[in-house]
Amino acid sequence: MPTLGTMPTREPELELTFANRCAAATLAVEVTGVLSVTPESLLEDGAPATLPRGYVVLIADAIPFRLRGRITTVLETLLHRMSRDGSAGLIVSATPGARQPFPPATVELAERQGIPLLVTTAPVELWQGIHDGIQQLRLTFAERRAAQLASLVQELPAQLADPRAMQRIADWLARVLDVQVMVSEPARVLVASPATAAEELAQAIIRRSVDGNAPDSHSGAHTQLISLGSSSAAETVLAVARRTPFDEADLRLLRHAAKLLGLVDQAHREYRAASDASRAARNAAVELLLDGEVSKARRVMRNLAPGLLDPETVRVFVVETAPTRRDAAVRRCEAITSGQALVVADTRRQDRVLVIHPVRAGEADDRVAAELTRLVSAFGPDASLGGSGVYSLSLLSHALREATTAQRFALHQPDSVALSVQDTDLVSLLPAHDAQLWARGLLHPLMQSDTQWQLLRETIPTALAYPYTVAARRLELHRNTVTRRVARAAELLNMDFATLPDRIAAGLALELVTHRELPEPSFEYLETREPTLRGLLDGPQIRAWAELLLRSARADRRGLLTTATAWLSFDAHLEPTARELGVSEATVRSHIRALEGHLSRDLSSLDGMRDLLFALHVVTGAPGIPDTSRRLCTAA
Repeated sequence: MPTLGTMPTREPELELTFANRCAAATLAVEVTGVLSVTPESLLEDGAPATLPRGYVVLIADAIPFRLRGRITTVLETLLHRMSRDGSAGLIVSATPGARQPFPPATVELAERQGIPLLVTTAPVELWQGIHDGIQQLRLTFAERRAAQLASLVQELPAQLADPRAMQRIADWLARVLDVQVMVSEPARVLVASPATAAEELAQAIIRRSVDGNAPDSHSGAHTQLISLGSSSAAETVLAVARRTPFDEADLRLLRHAAKLLGLVDQAHREYRAASDASRAARNAAVELLLDGEVSKARRVMRNLAPGLLDPETVRVFVVETAPTRRDAAVRRCEAITSGQALVVADTRRQDRVLVIHPVRAGEADDRVAAELTRLVSAFGPDASLGGSGVYSLSLLSHALREATTAQRFALHQPDSVALSVQDTDLVSLLPAHDAQLWARGLLHPLMQSDTQWQLLRETIPTALAYPYTVAARRLELHRNTVTRRVARAAELLNMDFATLPDRIAAGLALELVTHRELPEPSFEYLETREPTLRGLLDGPQIRAWAELLLRSARADRRGLLTTATAWLSFDAHLEPTARELGVSEATVRSHIRALEGHLSRDLSSLDGMRDLLFALHVVTGAPGIPDTSRRLCTAA
């Protein structure tokens, strides 16, 4: 848009000259139009009642000398109204070489009012063309500015706390005004567009802090600084710079964008403050739960998440990811659990997120576990998930220990997920191919004859798991038949089924061959050494499983694992165990029942005794496990 100062150079045919002294500020006023009057119309109708802001008033004819006395009063009224309505200036047409085109009183009043007086020798028709051109410019500018403002509105986020909103607005400003943009606080840069803008604008920010310039004053060549707060002392500042000067329209657009950035900045601050308070409260609630202070934790969470901690039981999940991604993991976990769980960053580890999921009694709700499993899968190979079983809310610390152990166990699983390792089937954790080689090598003497193998594979598993009388009833065989087949199998295997380790080894081998057989490949037997049972149990996933299985029993002050070791060493017989330990049989029996509770295993079953034996051997090294080498079966 033209200004009073630029019109003489932009439109030289107007032959404009100034007739009084003008302040620099008046020369920068935009000219928005031309209002043409004549001396006669002024004398007849008087000064216009209102004048459009930014217009110049053109007296289309020279003021005749004979009318100067009468028109001076009208011009005084006109100048007052021009000052009131923000007119750009007063122009009078004159013939070339005319002297004193304005009455002296008018010149003196105009200088007091700060209104420029100008003289033109151009015809009125040319000024009409100037007016029409200015109006077309204004229309074009208004359309462009409307499009820019509409575009700016499109950059508004759906939520002011959107972390990317400020960057998008900065990118928009940089693109629309062809400027470098930076939004910064005293200690850090919040956003910059382009990325190199921070280096270019840093000096402007430093100069402002040293010189104390006003927020929207020029602090350097073609640089603007605008505080985003309500005062010039606000911490967050918008800084923009470009090679060409800013006009008033650019500055208005900058101020609009600054208002939006200020709202976004305020929303970010309030969101961070609320998040910090919420995070602190949640962390406090978790610490109280770990200390067993359930009532206090419920009071802390009452306003944040009403009813969340009302259930009496809980599951705990541990999500481990890269430290740089933990904050994002916390937000994702909060989003997918949808208020069903208490999510906090582990204060003890920078790479862990804790998810406390209250579970109502009798409800089997696995949605949280399923969502967390999908999330860990989406995070990729650097993430893992461990989960606990269902615990009383007052035993949250126990659930956390189980979930932490499960997470370590998950690191060795294909999907990096382990939900309650205590319930994991031991056989599924064994290396499948080596386990088949070991089992087939052990059972090879029984498998040489198909008829013999068919009889023994149906009889031996049941006979090893139950007393022979019970086994015979289950198999619908005579007890002597069962006894004879068991004796034959023991003879062929060179094993003593009266001892617990041999019974467990044979039972495991039979389960692997009859129920866990790999579909491919087929096997042949070589006279070389086979994988060993001890070797099968020597793996990190088996150790994690064993440690978790025995964890709560190890914490029991009654020395349950000492009893268990002696009991297994005496083939699960109470009397020699009690004698060895110097306690009563009732005490041994009581300890075994307590172990069943800790392990969630039936220790009267062969599978329950097998899990206890293997776990004790892996963790403590006792009781020992026989490891007889037999012929190796290998893939054909």
